[in-house]
Amino acid sequence: MDERTRREQGKLYCVYDVPGNEWIKARSLLQKINSTYVPDEARAYFDELLGAFPKSSHITPPFYCDLGTRIFLGQSVHINMDCLFLDEGKITIGDRVLIGPRCSFYTPIHPMDPQVRATGLETCKPIHIENDVWLGGSVTVNGGVTIGEGSVIGSGSVVVRDIPDHVFACGNPCRVVRPIDQQDQKEWNDAWQDYLRDPDTAGMPESHE
Repeated sequence: MDERTRREQGKLYCVYDVPGNEWIKARSLLQKINSTYVPDEARAYFDELLGAFPKSSHITPPFYCDLGTRIFLGQSVHINMDCLFLDEGKITIGDRVLIGPRCSFYTPIHPMDPQVRATGLETCKPIHIENDVWLGGSVTVNGGVTIGEGSVIGSGSVVVRDIPDHVFACGNPCRVVRPIDQQDQKEWNDAWQDYLRDPDTAGMPESHE
């Protein structure tokens, strides 16, 4: 099998011998993205770069990635500035996900054995971020990790194992601190209702869908 197929199957492969010019194309598009301040112009480049980039989603440049074609965003995703996606493995982001500035996603895995590592071969594992997740600034997510629906990851955390649904987790390594429960729902819904009742606000924000 060729190097691309080996990569897709999670086997050792040579990153320099994968067929096609994904890396070179990505460098060209990233240069254009990171040098423009015109949102519509950047969006056209993102459409060409990413595997999926719905119109309801938004990325604030600068933005960095390896290939781009293996990054798949859901609806109403917001990615803040200076994020890094090493997407040899597939990176799937669900709907309504908020990603803070300087977050990093690392799918490549180099061998632990130094002799095998010296060959230059590597493997990779996918990353899955499920719906309604919020990642604080400077979070690092390693390959093979799934972050469950509705969970919040504290700033500066390093996520090396799966995180379940509807929890707050933080730290290095990232650990579950507590569930996100009905008390959280009440507190934030009360704040929301207060916003809606305030005559000096614009009322309900428009949907990004």
